[in-house]
Amino acid sequence: MAAGTADRGFDEAGYRARLTAVQAAMADRNMDVIVLTTEHDIRYFSGYFTPFWQSPTRPWFLVVPASGKPVAVIPQIGAECMAQTWLEDIRTWASPHPDDDGVNLLADTITELAGARSTAGARSAAGARPAIGLMKGRETWLRMPLNDFDRLRTRLPGASWPDATAIVQKLRSIKSAAEIGKIRMACDAASTAFSRVPDILQPDMSEVEAFRAFKIACLEAGADDIAFLVGGAAPGGYGDIISPPSDRRLTPGDILILDTGCLWDGYFCDFDRNFSIGEISAQARDAHEIVWAATEAGLEVARPGITCADLFHVMHRAMGGDRNGAGSSVGRLGHGLGMQLTEFPSLTPFDDTVLEAGMVLTLEPGFSFAPGKMMVHEENIVVQDDGAALLTRRAPQTMARIG
Repeated sequence: MAAGTADRGFDEAGYRARLTAVQAAMADRNMDVIVLTTEHDIRYFSGYFTPFWQSPTRPWFLVVPASGKPVAVIPQIGAECMAQTWLEDIRTWASPHPDDDGVNLLADTITELAGARSTAGARSAAGARPAIGLMKGRETWLRMPLNDFDRLRTRLPGASWPDATAIVQKLRSIKSAAEIGKIRMACDAASTAFSRVPDILQPDMSEVEAFRAFKIACLEAGADDIAFLVGGAAPGGYGDIISPPSDRRLTPGDILILDTGCLWDGYFCDFDRNFSIGEISAQARDAHEIVWAATEAGLEVARPGITCADLFHVMHRAMGGDRNGAGSSVGRLGHGLGMQLTEFPSLTPFDDTVLEAGMVLTLEPGFSFAPGKMMVHEENIVVQDDGAALLTRRAPQTMARIG
């Protein structure tokens, strides 16, 4: 797929391939069904894409059986949108409901689909009670009331609830060409907006005005939405990069960081750029070149076969290890990227996940170079058979200047 072009949505063959892969893994682990409750996991297997997830009122369920298509168990309000996906079996209830917000319908669906596997003789005698996979690990959550989950377990006495996290995260971590194309589109939009920053931002703008101008630039460059934008500015370097923008004015001597997650067809980019307001200090210039070089080191070694921990240590050493304060980072030097701003895996010293072709990652080295001052730099890459390819337009080695 050429850079800068991508199709929206996925064809049915893509969803069938995902389903075949997850069902093979379920068979290996003797799971009868997997119950998914969160936006990104449900969308991955169904194609159900809606901003209505912003409302926390209603629970949503997708039941992936050992064979056959997934079954949607959802509030009636979502039936028409779900009917536009490749799924055929859509079971609904009127939600919110004062007494039973889908619990009995979900329990009946699980019993039916697990029973179908038992009737087919696929379940061992020892596994006569249903094994219901749930997402239980890091970066997952249960998007239904705990009281309702207790009721569900009561309705399914004797069921086991194995952890399906490894199955689903492993599958989602390897992106298809179509998924990579969508991430590239988001990266292209943000890269274009970043290239315009020295022209559209100026000293004496407030942080709020600067953030607003940058968001507009991202939209003008083709992003569907800017779901994430953090950063900040402070004299000689910043110490906080996750707070919302303030009314503080950009002042000569400041270092400004903008860290954005633009969306294109539901897929994120996630990278940052640093800017000096006026003349850059030697200390900040050197710190920027250190994190830039650390990213370069990560780009050179990121390939199938090495682990996330290996990649962490390469970038950590390139920053001088703990001698340069790299040990005071936020805990990881990058992560997976896709339908979520941050996904499995993490570039940490303890993550032994082996890189594979098709993984999309952020390289995000950062360290404290002075008391209360940090420097962070981030690029997005896709792991290929012969190494890493940038999805972002590489930042200049020397920090760009505003004013």
